[in-house]
Amino acid sequence: MNLRQRLDQLRQISVACTQQHHQELIPLFQPHVPRGGTVIDVGAHVGQFAKLFSRMVGPTGSVHAFEPSPYTRSILEIALRANRCGNVVVHAEGLSDKPGNLTLHTPIKRSGVRGFGLASMGGVGGQELRGEVAETVEVLTLDSFATSHGLRVDFIKADIEGWEAHLLRGAQGVLAADHPALFLEVDHHLLSRAGEDAVALFERLSALGYRARKVGASDTVTSYDGPGDYLFAA
Repeated sequence: MNLRQRLDQLRQISVACTQQHHQELIPLFQPHVPRGGTVIDVGAHVGQFAKLFSRMVGPTGSVHAFEPSPYTRSILEIALRANRCGNVVVHAEGLSDKPGNLTLHTPIKRSGVRGFGLASMGGVGGQELRGEVAETVEVLTLDSFATSHGLRVDFIKADIEGWEAHLLRGAQGVLAADHPALFLEVDHHLLSRAGEDAVALFERLSALGYRARKVGASDTVTSYDGPGDYLFAA
C-alpha cells in the first residue's frame, strides 16, 4: 500500500468512525425495522447502514453485516467497535443464489486508490479505472444462513453493485416465510453486467406480493423507474 492509498484508508476510517450517514432514511425504515428485530445488511461496506440499524433495533435486536472484501471489512470492524455496536455481527461471506466461491472485483481508480464502494461479483467497467483487485470470496445463501441460525428476518438492505437478483434467488424461503421489507439498490446497467434484468427483478418481487417505492418519489412505483434505491414491502 503506497502513501496515497494509506492516507485514503485513514480518511475512510475517520469518516466511518465519526460520521453517521443516511439518517434522513430513518422515517422510511422505521415501520419495517422493529425494536428487537433482525436486519440483514448485505454489502455492509464501512458500516454506515449497520450503525444506523444497530441503534434502530436496540440492544435486544441484531444486525448481520455481510462484507466479503477484506479491505472494506477491516474498516467496518473498526467503525463498529468505535461506535460500540455490540449487536452487529460481521460476516466475511457474500450472499448469492448458491454456496461456493466467486471472484470479487474491486476497481482501482485513476488516482491509484481502491474504489471499494464499487466492488462487485459481476465485474467492473469504465474507462476511468487503472485496473482492479480480484479476490476469491466465499458466498452462501440467505436461506441457509437464516435456517442454520434460527433467524426470523425483518429487514434486508442490499447494495451489492448488480448482484441483488442473485441474493434474492438465494432468499426465496426467507421472503416467503418472513416477508421482510427490502431496501435495494436497483440499477439495470449493473444488473445486466451480472446477467440480470431490472424489470425481471421487479416482476419476481411483485409475484411475491411486494410493492415498491423509489427513494425520492412521492408514491409507489409499479415497475422499474430508473437506477436508484427502492423500498419493497409486502
